Amino acid sequence: MTVRRLTIATLVVCQSTQSLIMGGVALFLPLIRAELGITYAQAGTLAAATSLTYAAMQLPSGYLADRFTPRRLFLIGLIGTNLLALSFSVLTDYRLMLVNQALSGVFRALVFAPGLLLISAEFPPTGRATAMGLFVAGGFSSNILLSAVGPLLVGTLGWRLMFALFATAGLTVCGLYWRAGTARPAPPGPRMSLRELPGLLRHPILWQTGAVQFVRLAVVTGCTFWLPTYLVADRHYSLATAGLVTALGAAVTAPANIAGGWISDRLGRPLTVIRTSLVALAVTLTLLVVLPGQLAVVVVVAVNAVFIQVYFGPLFAIPVAHLGFRTAGVASGFGNLCANVGGFTCSYAFGILRDTTGSFRPGFLTLAVLCVAATLMTLTIRARPAAQ
Repeated sequence: MTVRRLTIATLVVCQSTQSLIMGGVALFLPLIRAELGITYAQAGTLAAATSLTYAAMQLPSGYLADRFTPRRLFLIGLIGTNLLALSFSVLTDYRLMLVNQALSGVFRALVFAPGLLLISAEFPPTGRATAMGLFVAGGFSSNILLSAVGPLLVGTLGWRLMFALFATAGLTVCGLYWRAGTARPAPPGPRMSLRELPGLLRHPILWQTGAVQFVRLAVVTGCTFWLPTYLVADRHYSLATAGLVTALGAAVTAPANIAGGWISDRLGRPLTVIRTSLVALAVTLTLLVVLPGQLAVVVVVAVNAVFIQVYFGPLFAIPVAHLGFRTAGVASGFGNLCANVGGFTCSYAFGILRDTTGSFRPGFLTLAVLCVAATLMTLTIRARPAAQ
């Protein structure tokens, strides 16, 4: 294996191990909620806390990645995330768990934008959507294993030991990247300066794509964090069955994510990929709460999973095409900031809606309406700068 391939592989695996932690909270949330004796709204704050701090750190993380060494930030983020997962496995107080998840969001932010820069640098400029899709696909790949095997092991090991195993695996892979992975030198020219930031943040492309990013992660949060609980609480599935359905979704999402970036790069039509995905999501989110029967739900979840992240790479690549790779960290950080505001809003609102209405139906239907609104927003976006 060449150094380049080894670097790409370790970057993807590092991303996948830290995703186990968020996936573990979602999958084992019914067990965590029952053990702590908390409401659905309180359970939602466990995701909301990490989403809020993760969102708040996106711009600082992106700026630091453009200004300094993204590899160092990436390693710091991985170590901090996994150490906090290790401590999460022994906490018994809801408030301390909330603080733990808030701190986890800070360190996870140091993984995202630097990681995107590191893997994008390993690909040519025409392959950046593919690179970004490959990076995030690692997280969904790890959730395949988690959702399929987790419910089978949690009865024997318990969710706390599972989190300890996640953290140990994450620290091991982090050490492998530190020893074996490399980072390409920064592109020539001056580094991103703080004085440029206000002007950069006024660029319309950031706000146009940011609105779509808000909807993107709101949908992802609703369909990953709350889907297992929805299947158990509203559809009365067993945790094992809910885990298998979630695993099916993750198994479909991972390759679709890479394919979406590749198709976008190959055809040069990122907006077509984005619009098609949003329309398909609006339809499947509606069908998820309307169609009866277990088989129908499984089919809808699978189709939904094809489109839920397939437009990740194209959506992040559009601002970089407009603003250049020198400011890619800030552009990616701003996009992920908007996305995580959507994720935070969704994770908290879903719990409140479930407590208030006794059903997850209003939450999923609201997401369908947001997908329609995001589709209309894409009509204002240019895939490339007008000068090109």
